Amino acid sequence: MNSNSNSSTPPIRLRRIAEIVVVLVIVGLLIGFVPRWIHRHQLRAETRAESVPTVDVVSPTAAKADLGTPLPAEVQAFVEASIHARASGYLKNWFVDIGEHVTNGQVLAEIDTPELDQQLAQARAELDQAKASLDLAKVTADRWTELLKTASVSEQETAEKTADYTLKQANVEAARANVQRLEDLKVFDRVTAPFDGTVTLRSTDIGQLISAASGPELFRLAQTDPLRVYVRVPQPLVHAIAPGQKAELAFQELPGRTFEAMVTRTAGAVDPSSRTLQVELQVPNPHGEILAGSYAQVRFTEATDPHGLTLSDNTLIFRAQGMQVAVVGSDNKVQLRPIKIGRDFGDVVELLSGLQPGDRAIINPPDSIAEGMTVQIAQPSATNSAK
Repeated sequence: MNSNSNSSTPPIRLRRIAEIVVVLVIVGLLIGFVPRWIHRHQLRAETRAESVPTVDVVSPTAAKADLGTPLPAEVQAFVEASIHARASGYLKNWFVDIGEHVTNGQVLAEIDTPELDQQLAQARAELDQAKASLDLAKVTADRWTELLKTASVSEQETAEKTADYTLKQANVEAARANVQRLEDLKVFDRVTAPFDGTVTLRSTDIGQLISAASGPELFRLAQTDPLRVYVRVPQPLVHAIAPGQKAELAFQELPGRTFEAMVTRTAGAVDPSSRTLQVELQVPNPHGEILAGSYAQVRFTEATDPHGLTLSDNTLIFRAQGMQVAVVGSDNKVQLRPIKIGRDFGDVVELLSGLQPGDRAIINPPDSIAEGMTVQIAQPSATNSAK
């Protein structure tokens, strides 16, 4: 029994040794092979990535409108009115002169109106007469109505008295309306300002005969804060102007100074005689530095041409096929597009055709770039700063 157990021990021990040796060999193979495989896989991935070129892109932007040259403009008061008399008479007194600031409702002058006073007195007397006639007509109509019940008078006579009473009522209303008209007209013997503003003209004096029908203006009143500015924009540039845009206002008598104005509205139609669009701007004038009626020059600083695009000149490709631009599509494939350029602004050029605002053009494309080449974008959000 002992000899048999001793004889079986060596094979078991040899088997375990063999298994340990196999495990060690496998571990050794793994230790040597796996790092090499990982390194080879990384190298293959890096090689594949390096084979796809990385590019920077830029998108076309709206072109600046050609409004570098200032345009002549006319400055006008925001509100301006000629003050005329509504009541005839003689100027009794005036209280304001040119250059003075007045408020809404302030008395500018007084007019002596003797004829109007007499007309008003006569109208009031006529109203009193009409009221007296009405009272008599009422008493008569009431009496005839009572007599008709006893058949003391005829129906015809009663109807005539009643109609006369109605007529007298109408006469009273007419006389009262005439009195009210003259009283309202009497109020105009005091000439008042219709709004806050500055007196820019006084063309009357004490004792002057004032005619309400055809008399000259007594005062001229202007509201000068803010001011309206009118400028005519040539037809090729009308689409570059829109309400809300800012502009610079300059005056020859104020060298080196500019005032900020804003476009408020346009005429909406080109004048066929001058082929220009009338544009209105507003400019604040809290200190009265700008005078209404002045000549000015306007420069539109925020005007852009919605139909024009500009692109950086370092995206252009000059080849035998003509001028091209390499555009990256949505699938990161290169598309070579022919373009037409207009004006050259230095670092940017004007695009006439070939690209849309959302296209991504490659900056500094290599000579080897070709149609259908796959690229990756380094800065997909880069945009062109057109000048």
